Amino acid sequence: MTYDLAAVRAQFPALAIEDGGRRRIYLDNPAGTQVPSRVAEAMSECLLATNANAGGYFATSRAAAELVAEARRAMADLLNAASASEIILGQNMTSITLHMSRSIGRLFRPGDEIVLSRMDHDANVWPWVMMAREHELEVKWLPFDTASFEFELEVLDELLTERTRLVCVGAASNLTGTVNDVATICAKARTAGALTFIDGVQSVPHVATDVQSIGCDFLACSPYKFFGPHQGVLYGRHEVLEQLEAYKVRPAPAEVPGRFEPGTQSHEGAAGITAAVDYLAWIGATMAGTSGRPAALRAAMRTLFDYEKALAARLIAGLRELDGVTVQGITAPDALERRVPTVSFTHERLAPDAIARALADENIFVWSGHNYAIEVARALDLLESGGVVRIGLVHYNSAEEVDMTLEALREIIEA
Repeated sequence: MTYDLAAVRAQFPALAIEDGGRRRIYLDNPAGTQVPSRVAEAMSECLLATNANAGGYFATSRAAAELVAEARRAMADLLNAASASEIILGQNMTSITLHMSRSIGRLFRPGDEIVLSRMDHDANVWPWVMMAREHELEVKWLPFDTASFEFELEVLDELLTERTRLVCVGAASNLTGTVNDVATICAKARTAGALTFIDGVQSVPHVATDVQSIGCDFLACSPYKFFGPHQGVLYGRHEVLEQLEAYKVRPAPAEVPGRFEPGTQSHEGAAGITAAVDYLAWIGATMAGTSGRPAALRAAMRTLFDYEKALAARLIAGLRELDGVTVQGITAPDALERRVPTVSFTHERLAPDAIARALADENIFVWSGHNYAIEVARALDLLESGGVVRIGLVHYNSAEEVDMTLEALREIIEA
């Protein structure tokens, strides 16, 4: 497959914007990516031509319902869900997780156990801690090795017992970038009789995702982190969803998945989700000649990961050459398959906020702080010192942008 960066960048109007004659370099992608034109156009078309609530007999209402149905089909293709009925739409991953934790918690009894991870974003931590408090559950913690930045899964074996009911873990860290072996984690949890809730927010934009192969019960992700609108999506295994009591008003749908979507959904958001998935499929179709959306998506994600891996290798190598810089994540060239191109670092003298502010002055957009990965930052002993500087690459970034960022960092450090 020949990856055409120029053709890809042409899809994103934001990449051409300049401020005071200086180009923007978007490296803030783990918190939200830019969108291709087709996403904005699909959302605009929805608002201008099909703006109605679903459930009516008239044309705009039928069209709005079809937009939602197509978004479910698109996400089922992206995640390889067995059915579009396993796709729940919502405002964002955090809101969906908080909402679903109420229903999931009703399955458990006082004294039951849940396992949480020290590598996760707080959206896959604190909702479950609050659920545990409400239902008098015991919380156990899966640590990660702060030298390798990876889990030692034999530790999970020690945590799982006959009382374990739920295991929650991220597929990729939003701070260290580590890609976790969630298929093995889910298999271990399933053997113990526990459900699994996977945070796929940082993995889905970079790694081909197959929920059936992973064997998870739930996987949450955020379309605005893979070139779509500010929306959240949850995959839930149908047999599990059917067991859950939904927190909903009485007139709301009683069937899965609609009963887990309180209130009127963003139909324009649904249109944008489909457009974002179709954009990824366009890459697979035009640059690999792959037909059919599911196959095109798989081809696209494989190619994009290879391209991003090369960018990450270039960035990591450059960072390691800068005086006083420590990369907080996997750096070995032969291990980059086990990370996404989200690269965090610290400096022995300069605070993360100071570096991020100086880069912003150069129109280079990065994040600093704990990035909601409170447990990760605490485990690395970085929480009180300001966290990290986080550079997040995606497939519309270029090697030139990496080099410009490294040069700017060199000047900031040497100033």
